[in-house]
Amino acid sequence: MFDFDQYLGFLAFLAIFTIGFWLMIFLITFVIPYWIGGYLLESFKERRAEKKAKREALAN
Repeated sequence: MFDFDQYLGFLAFLAIFTIGFWLMIFLITFVIPYWIGGYLLESFKERRAEKKAKREALAN
């Protein structure tokens, strides 16, 4: 059915495909939401700091 070279090639393909699949799942479920959450948190902090600076400038 398979020669030994074809068998090794098939195993290499399965290994690369499996690694890519789990990497994609990891990125979609953990890394990308972490980046988005961090961006939203930082932009919220910046907006709050700008509002505080404006209030302090008006008070002085």
